[in-house]
Amino acid sequence: MAHCEQLPTAVLTVDTVLSRMRALDAALPPGDGLAVFNRVYLRVTEAVDRHIDGGRFADPRAATALDVRFAERYLAAVDAAAEDRRPPACWRPLFQFRRHPGVRPLQFALVGVNAHIGHDLALAVVDTCRTLGCEPADLEDEFDRVGDLLVSLEERVRDELMPGPDLLRVADPLTHLLGSWSLERAREAAWAAARALWALRRLPDVAGEFTERLDAAVGFAGRMLLTPLRD
Repeated sequence: MAHCEQLPTAVLTVDTVLSRMRALDAALPPGDGLAVFNRVYLRVTEAVDRHIDGGRFADPRAATALDVRFAERYLAAVDAAAEDRRPPACWRPLFQFRRHPGVRPLQFALVGVNAHIGHDLALAVVDTCRTLGCEPADLEDEFDRVGDLLVSLEERVRDELMPGPDLLRVADPLTHLLGSWSLERAREAAWAAARALWALRRLPDVAGEFTERLDAAVGFAGRMLLTPLRD
């Protein structure tokens, strides 16, 4: 497989991404829905950084570019919300319900992952291809390895944030919500969407409509994931 070209200077680096996430972690109240997701994503980014430094990516430049372009999408949504601008539709449920007492921490974590994987990841692949002058196929190994890290982390998040067995029986709607969403399916859909967007790159109107519909669909799923389970 052909590797991507030399990574040009980026607006952000992995270190600056991590610094921003750590600053958010320190500033936000622990129960804030954004804080819950930010802690999850911080751990993902730290794991990716360790794997890059440890030589576990075949093309570390491509992995770095994908990691940074991916994070930029999330941080841009955070900035938009902080400045009273409208973030993408996929992120709006998290910002609208982040302080709702009836939403459980696991729901906040999953709705952030849903927005970031379901919408941002596909666009980040396209962003990275444009940055590096390569094709999506050149990023498939990096995409798959990052996806593997996300899947392993999702399992840990569910273990840590899932209520105990007694509470889970009482809160049966949470069981239903958890069964209605799959990171693996979202990851597969993101790769298909990235390939479609790349194929449509010379048809900006069609690509724009595709992106808007993707954003809206992911936002709708996120709203369902944040169904309050108590008043």
